Amino acid sequence: MKIIVDGMGGDKGYKEVVKGSIDAVKELGVEIIIVGKEDIIEEELKKYDYPKNAIEILNANDIITNDDEPALAIRRKKDSSMVVGLKALTENKGVGFVSAGSTGALLAGGLFIVKRIRGIERAALAVPYPTTKGMSLLIDAGANVDSKPEYLKQFAIMGSIYCEKVLGYKSPKVALANIGIEEAKGNALVKEAYNLLKESTINFIGNVEARDLPQGVCDVIVCDGFVGNIILKLTEGMAISIFSMIKEELTSNFKSKIGALLLKSQFSSLKDKMDYREYGGAPLLGLKQPVIKAHGSSDAVAIKNAIRQVKNFVENQVINLIEDDINN
Repeated sequence: MKIIVDGMGGDKGYKEVVKGSIDAVKELGVEIIIVGKEDIIEEELKKYDYPKNAIEILNANDIITNDDEPALAIRRKKDSSMVVGLKALTENKGVGFVSAGSTGALLAGGLFIVKRIRGIERAALAVPYPTTKGMSLLIDAGANVDSKPEYLKQFAIMGSIYCEKVLGYKSPKVALANIGIEEAKGNALVKEAYNLLKESTINFIGNVEARDLPQGVCDVIVCDGFVGNIILKLTEGMAISIFSMIKEELTSNFKSKIGALLLKSQFSSLKDKMDYREYGGAPLLGLKQPVIKAHGSSDAVAIKNAIRQVKNFVENQVINLIEDDINN
């Protein structure tokens, strides 16, 4: 299995991508195509011992940055690592694509270059959402700020299939993000979506309020991209603030520092549970081929696990299952 990786995307640069790709080759038994500036990637690869025939380089001299306008960058930066990589995917040079680069550009490139599965109205970004019970899947997390009820139904179906086949959840519980749990609550969009989901074959458990999301009451959180992005960013901000306040309190005096030292292993365990690196990235569901958006700050561990996601995605035939469910 050969997987294409954007070598120039992300905040930490090509060195972490190279290391993560090598780790994936050794641990997962995959082959990798790293897309980017050939000379510097080749030089970095020389530092490691790995099966030389398992990694190849596809040259791309340009880079799409977070400052670029996404759709415009995809159209104009034809020699960027992201565009070259996505085109290689459509030419079946690999079975999936991983990038830690610009989210907006990857969304635009996925839609313009890879294109949607037959019958899918909108592709959606499905982001792992940490809870007290482990991890839920938030879909859509920002790809579609305006949605129709039918879109939400399709998001729910795609999220349920991905959650079951890739994340390993048996009969995942699907809920609709709303301002109350009652069926009659919400705006016209969620009310209509509720009726569609109620009649579907997925394990729909009804509405869920935002305050209950961190408790893991559902496995798949369904919403439009506007609401989903607010949920995601607010949760991230709250987590950062809470950890910052805890750290400040635990280092305020000698007594609290002793207590912090005694609780060090517990805090480390909690940090691991919240670590995005263990989940690799967020799939862009609804495209004809697997595309994974790795976190912008991804290190080698995160890149390796994003590659693992593609491997699981392909082995479990997620795209075929989505297409069959949507069109039958």
